[in-house]
Amino acid sequence: MSTRRNLRWPISLGVSMIVLLVALTVGWIVLAVFGLLEDGKRAPIYVTFLSVGTTFLVLVLVGTILYLALSVKAINLTRRQSNFIDSVTHELKSPIASLKLYLQTLVRRSVSDEQRENFYGLMLDDVERLDHLINHLLDAGRVDREPTERDHVPIELADLLRSAARAVCLRYRLSDETIRMKLQPCQVTGSRVDLDMAFRNLLDNAIKYAGSPPEVHLDLRLTANGSAEVHIRDNGTGIPRHLRRKIFGRFVRLGSELQREKPGTGLGLYIVRQIVSRMKGKVQIVDGDQLGGAEFLVTLPGAVAVST
Repeated sequence: MSTRRNLRWPISLGVSMIVLLVALTVGWIVLAVFGLLEDGKRAPIYVTFLSVGTTFLVLVLVGTILYLALSVKAINLTRRQSNFIDSVTHELKSPIASLKLYLQTLVRRSVSDEQRENFYGLMLDDVERLDHLINHLLDAGRVDREPTERDHVPIELADLLRSAARAVCLRYRLSDETIRMKLQPCQVTGSRVDLDMAFRNLLDNAIKYAGSPPEVHLDLRLTANGSAEVHIRDNGTGIPRHLRRKIFGRFVRLGSELQREKPGTGLGLYIVRQIVSRMKGKVQIVDGDQLGGAEFLVTLPGAVAVST
């Protein structure tokens, strides 16, 4: 509700200014034309005033429209940054509070060996969660820097995808069969670290927003024009069509942080887009008809087939 109020005033003010400027421009033109018709001797003066005045009014109108657009964009960016801060704060506080509780229990109470081992496992989960969040934030800062030429190496994409899928299943303690793979062997050139990061983010996103039980399909095929196409499908609720481009922006998460159940920072898909774009590729959300959820399509140029 506060976001709507924040947007309402600049939009209302901007629209009012635009209407007034349009009315002023029309009035200026009408008066100048009537003056020109009534006093033909001063025609050059009226034409000059008409041209100069109309030009200035149009420039002011364009400036007002640009100011309105930039104001709305700035407010939206502030909202996304606020959501990002709320998200990161929650992601940091939750495991820290959990660790504190387990440590206090171990220090102040006598627990059995079985309970102690269980606490150790839960504490390790919290540490891994913190480590994942910190690495995610570091990745977002690193992805804006161009890789060096030595980072560009031949990559067997099928092997990289299998490794990323296993890592994501291990993180969520899921069976490897959760991600069903159909991979055609092919090779691309790029940064292995960056590409692994991109596909781990996509697969992590698919598992996180999949249905219950989660089901993800991972397909790789080589096209006739020498591009590698990677399809990642899940059985979740999908992403509305009007939000499919917006979702790749920095700090963008759908809804309010206070109403979300899924953890995240709004940086994962931004990282994916930056990496894929740097490889002259394309990532998009397409209409999926197999599982009913979201389907991401990553297209990477310069792929070649490899023998198995």
